[in-house]
Amino acid sequence: MKTRKRRDLSRLIPFIVVTLVAVLTTDVLVLVQTGEQAPPADVVRARPVPEQTLLAQARTAQPVSPLGKLHKPNLFVLTRKPFTEELLRKVAKLRGVRALELADAASISLDGKRVQTLAVNPSTFRSYTPKVTASSDALWQNVASGDVAVSFVLGNDGGLALHSRVSGPAGPLRIGAYATTGFGAVDAVVSKETGRRLRLPRDNALIVSAPSTNSDALRRAILAAMPKGTQVATVNPVQPRAQTANPQKWPSGSFMTVEQLTAALKAAVSKLGRPYVWGAEGPDTFDCSGLVQWAYAQAGVRMPRVTHQQWVAGPQVPLAQAQPGDLIFWRNDPTNPAYISHVAIYWGDGKVLQAPRTGDVVKISPLNTRNLAGVVRVSPVVAARVR
Repeated sequence: MKTRKRRDLSRLIPFIVVTLVAVLTTDVLVLVQTGEQAPPADVVRARPVPEQTLLAQARTAQPVSPLGKLHKPNLFVLTRKPFTEELLRKVAKLRGVRALELADAASISLDGKRVQTLAVNPSTFRSYTPKVTASSDALWQNVASGDVAVSFVLGNDGGLALHSRVSGPAGPLRIGAYATTGFGAVDAVVSKETGRRLRLPRDNALIVSAPSTNSDALRRAILAAMPKGTQVATVNPVQPRAQTANPQKWPSGSFMTVEQLTAALKAAVSKLGRPYVWGAEGPDTFDCSGLVQWAYAQAGVRMPRVTHQQWVAGPQVPLAQAQPGDLIFWRNDPTNPAYISHVAIYWGDGKVLQAPRTGDVVKISPLNTRNLAGVVRVSPVVAARVR
């Protein structure tokens, strides 16, 4: 769907959506579909397909449409039941909404890992992904043919080799591509047809593009218009320009106390030698952002779960001014060069404490400045608000 600032429903144009964020986030949970409702007339949906025909269809998948206009996703909405025409129109009429895309979302077991997964229409969903990912015809044709595309972080750090076959809920799935969608906690994408075979709930996810509207305000408006239990995560949030990013000009009490920093660092260093496990949040195994979240929780600081959310947990500071307890971020993902893909805790003296990747352990290592994104000083108040 598309809409301008004027609320003229006759000018709505349908799209089909899907997506994590943040910016899904850890607040975006897998919900079980509890019922089926009639699809809106102005929203294209995949029709139910008998399970026995899905594999045959995958082998003869229709060509994926050429890439059209790119849409920057700003919010990811997850409901307990499928979106109805009424709900879609409510979102479409909100000020600033420019495009919508429907998708199916659930957490599935992939190679023994719990992975937030989206089932999408490859021809339309590609327009909501980063340009490098969106532009690859071969990638989306592989998805349409039955492959699963996993994020660079899940593939590279999580140990899923490209073109390998991994166990899934309904049999083996082929890793057809590394393709970061830019939706935070969403780490796998399949076609709608494959999603039917995996029994994902239908039409329970909505991607909203509203590039000129304050994302926090729009998030509140969507929650007010949606049924109880709806979750909304920010993705590429549009925010009012901050008055200042200089930590010295922030109000007193904006940042962690010495006691909190000491507690977080002690907690993190107590886990040296523990194995890296993709998606792990402790207390015995960790991934990079899981270690940060767990360690800061021991200091009473509520940190968001994934790297790109932790990136906005406070103001950025120059590397030369980094202090122990600050967070160091990198952009290592070639499928989405702007995406924050790794985080570590600054230990001091040019060293970081981190959980690197599959096959490695929590350790202190020299700070590597290759693909460095920046340094963030954690503000507990700001961190607790990130969604």
